[in-house]
Amino acid sequence: MDTEIENQPVRPLTILSFTINGRTVQVTTDPSARLADIIREALDLTGTKISCGIGRCGACSVWLNGKLVNSCLIMAYQAEGSTITTIEGIGEEDNLDPVQQAFLEEGGFQCGYCTPGMIMAVKSLLKDTPHPSDEEIAEGLSGNLCRCTGYSGIVRAVRRAAEKKQ
Repeated sequence: MDTEIENQPVRPLTILSFTINGRTVQVTTDPSARLADIIREALDLTGTKISCGIGRCGACSVWLNGKLVNSCLIMAYQAEGSTITTIEGIGEEDNLDPVQQAFLEEGGFQCGYCTPGMIMAVKSLLKDTPHPSDEEIAEGLSGNLCRCTGYSGIVRAVRRAAEKKQ
């Protein structure tokens, strides 16, 4: 028998309660689990993507208490009592959010992997800066990487969404 494995401490599970996309949930999990994993695996909200796992690409971007965060960097215990919004909480298939619609109209995606995180970032940008300059758009998207588009469609989508807000 491998005594190293037998003697490793067992981490206690904890019950977390938080609101996600307007619904209060309780999740039993390891308190050091990543929020991204809880969102995807325990709650089956797979729009939030995991790519780099170290907070550099933005694919896992969600709102935590109204603030844009990389959910791969948030530990489960940090979500206790919070309000979380994922891409599934933004618009609906037959009633898209204006940012989602702008991404469709302007070709702001190719493979689509980064799109949920981009949309979350754009909505945060437009909430804080309703009429962003090109520099503000670049800054607002700086935490999100896209490997396919070259960003021109994404920038056009941000501009179109800003125009629609007027």
